[in-house]
Amino acid sequence: MTAGWEHSEPAAWNRCRGHRLHPGHAYDRRVTSPQSPPSTIERRIEAVRSRIRLACERAGRDPSAVTLVAVSKTFGLEDVAAALEAGVADFGENRAQELVPKARAATEAGLAPRWHFIGHLQRNKVAEVVPLIATLHSLDSPRLIEAVSAARRPMPLGGGRHAVNPLPCYLEVNVSGEAQKQGVPPSEVGALLATAAAAPGIEVIGLMTVAPFAADAEAARPVFRALRALADAHGLEGLSMGMTNDFEVAIEEGATVVRVGRAIFGDRSG
Repeated sequence: MTAGWEHSEPAAWNRCRGHRLHPGHAYDRRVTSPQSPPSTIERRIEAVRSRIRLACERAGRDPSAVTLVAVSKTFGLEDVAAALEAGVADFGENRAQELVPKARAATEAGLAPRWHFIGHLQRNKVAEVVPLIATLHSLDSPRLIEAVSAARRPMPLGGGRHAVNPLPCYLEVNVSGEAQKQGVPPSEVGALLATAAAAPGIEVIGLMTVAPFAADAEAARPVFRALRALADAHGLEGLSMGMTNDFEVAIEEGATVVRVGRAIFGDRSG
């Protein structure tokens, strides 16, 4: 990144300036107005990466073992482009009605983020969402497994080859037992894994959870530790856990993916 960032816009950011979807589309207003200057996003990303490195040092881990997913929900393409320019490759969205037009607009603008779907996925949105994403973080029921499998089922090409690779997925687990949270209880993880294992087009690579929000990040540690123990018990290595307020504790407890939004893009307006 050059020192003249403020005066010489990066190519990726410049490509999406003024990019619009079809008139009247609900996403129009978000595409053209960045909520944070690109230079601010670049500085924030470096600060987050520094915090990741320090957390890994404390845990005796390699920082390259932790994937940073920038949660870009409610933010426009110029913000996504700025984060891409700063070296972030993975982006998280939690609403199908926002991801679908944003992903299509990114393609039209020549951008190539790796999209992660991190929110509750309704079965009637699966056919739209699955072709756009690299990873699903919220597999949480047999019926959703069936729908995702149908949307991703590989087509035989002969000679043992298939047209589509399985979709990497995390099972969402409600470790804390909060009534308002999505995810299966820990006691149902084994049965859901067995269902997913029999479904073509799906590869479960780990577990995901959202810890209760607390002013003290240490309050989340027991939740992250329990998810890691559950993953270990089922022979899974992937752990999608930790957000802006608690990702360092999550890393210390073994997170392989952290989902960070506010620390990168700033506060959301909606």
